[in-house]
Amino acid sequence: MSGRPAATGGPRLAPAIAPALVAWFRAHARPLPWRRDRDPYRIWLAEVLLQQTRVAQAVPYYERLTARFPDVDRLAAATQSAVLKAWQGAGYYARARNLHAAARTVVGTREGVFPRTASEWRTLPGVGPYIAAAVASLAFGEPVVALEANGLRVAARWALERGDPRTGAVRRALERDITAILPTKSPGAFNEAVMELGETVCRPRAPRCGACPVARWCRARQELRDPGAIPRARRRPPRPHDVAAVVVLEDAGAVFVQRRTTPGLLEGLWEFPGGRIEPRERPPAAARRELFEETGLRAGPLRRVGVVRHAYSHLTVELHVYRARLAGPRGAVHPDRRWVRPRALAALALPKATEKVIALTWPGSAAPSRG
Repeated sequence: MSGRPAATGGPRLAPAIAPALVAWFRAHARPLPWRRDRDPYRIWLAEVLLQQTRVAQAVPYYERLTARFPDVDRLAAATQSAVLKAWQGAGYYARARNLHAAARTVVGTREGVFPRTASEWRTLPGVGPYIAAAVASLAFGEPVVALEANGLRVAARWALERGDPRTGAVRRALERDITAILPTKSPGAFNEAVMELGETVCRPRAPRCGACPVARWCRARQELRDPGAIPRARRRPPRPHDVAAVVVLEDAGAVFVQRRTTPGLLEGLWEFPGGRIEPRERPPAAARRELFEETGLRAGPLRRVGVVRHAYSHLTVELHVYRARLAGPRGAVHPDRRWVRPRALAALALPKATEKVIALTWPGSAAPSRG
């Protein structure tokens, strides 16, 4: 398949799409909590959550975050640990760290005043082209196109675009197509309608063309036996698989945890010490080695707890979990290392795999409750 947009002699989208789609949206839009008003803070928060999370999954996290941080001042004043804890379970934790940093920028350098244009939104930490355009159009009515994965799929079907929407050339062509029909009086409603159509009707597989308010102007619907063939599904490469050993180290009724400080997926989250099992290395030997290399601490006899498996967006992990008593002194006090009671673990921001380790180590009623 070519990565180039299909050649055209003129506009590829019918102007009638916009008013028909906006009318449909106003009649059928789901009553999502961030649609209750045009509050830029809540729209922004929702769009950050929705970047890599489906609507049904995002709503509970949105409700939790807005209850804890009802405005940008409260979010900016919070510690990063508190933000990560409130975000826990939503995944892609860089989104939470960037959200927090951007909130501090809004409060600290803009006196709490949100940007009104997409170009201004782009100056905030972690705000890319899509979120900038989405918030500027939804909250402030700026006539800019906001296309995420759902919108690109919808536009590709409307235009019978056979190229890959993930490539820059095709994406730019689709943005030009949508810009040509973007209504200047209701750009936010139109952008949100495109998202809604892609989420509920023009789905990745088996699109519900019979329920589509603009099917008559959709070229994929008119010219293809299966409109869902556009865009062509890509084959995802297999994710790497890591095998690691983890130690739940105990002393005087407390367990040892450390906060990950290296930049990456789980930065700022708390976990038990451990790491990758080297080739030809036995899991217990890896557990002892990683514990000492990471912390300088030594363990007594290891007791095998079991194996935890978890899939992240970019890899899968298999954790061999061991439990042991501390053998020797606790070592120096460090802000990124703590000895905590097992039930206090729930107050920390934890990766999902660590939550599984906790559930395996303290099963049933003895397991720490989730915060």
